[in-house]
Amino acid sequence: MPIDAAKALAAEPRTGEIAWDRRDVQLYHLGIGAGVPATDPDELRYTLESRLHVLPSFATVAGSGSPGVISSLSMPGVEVDLARVLHGGQRLEIHRAIPAEGRATATGRIAAVYDKGSAAVLVMRTEAADADGPLWTNDAQIFVRGEGGWGGDRGPSGRLEPPAVEAHRTVERALREDQALLYRLSGDYNPLHADPEFAKLAGFDRPILHGLCTYGVTLKAVVDTLLDGDVGRVRSYATRFAGVVYPGETLRIRMWRGAGEVRAAVSAVERDDAPVLADTVVQHS
Repeated sequence: MPIDAAKALAAEPRTGEIAWDRRDVQLYHLGIGAGVPATDPDELRYTLESRLHVLPSFATVAGSGSPGVISSLSMPGVEVDLARVLHGGQRLEIHRAIPAEGRATATGRIAAVYDKGSAAVLVMRTEAADADGPLWTNDAQIFVRGEGGWGGDRGPSGRLEPPAVEAHRTVERALREDQALLYRLSGDYNPLHADPEFAKLAGFDRPILHGLCTYGVTLKAVVDTLLDGDVGRVRSYATRFAGVVYPGETLRIRMWRGAGEVRAAVSAVERDDAPVLADTVVQHS
């Protein structure tokens, strides 16, 4: 079995120094669709260096995402084929506002390994801290198809009951044809998102969009629509990747207000509202 759960969990964490600047933040924001319309004051907070606010989901790519998901797949106890790997979910906890320029120590480890029968799930945790203390904790849930079935812990289901009322707000976000090519410049160079031949090997007609790009698009929509554009109000953000997104599609983002949180559901308009993000919760102040 390519995944040795005990060995993976016992492996020493990987620690590295990461750094980012305003250009990295701007590139990330452009990669998730910020800057439309280009002269809109609300968009300039994401694109103009003199008034830059950092969307918290930038934490998923800060320092080019290192130590990140791809590097963690080569940790002791883990040896997998990238064509079998899918990003199953993501949870981000923000401890402090992310500065537009910074340096931090990032520590990555495998926090859990679950046996789903037909797949293994790796929970890859990255914790970042700078001289002033913790900045964020990032958990990526990675599905490795065909690697389950050894009789291990199945782990939590994490499913939420969908809201029983009509969404308080619904917005649509059109994705560019080259959205994945632009987003990958922030550090995720998995060929699944750019190489048609590799995408076919993985079972897709064409390259798919990074799940974390959809994740960023959705958080921006929630912040801009229900949190008064204030990125500092976000405390945590979790989602389950329920389906693929193709560059050029339109995302329909439904949002429900709650006490200190926003629930969201995201679907692909052109494919009869096929679900792409589910169990999505933004906790906020």
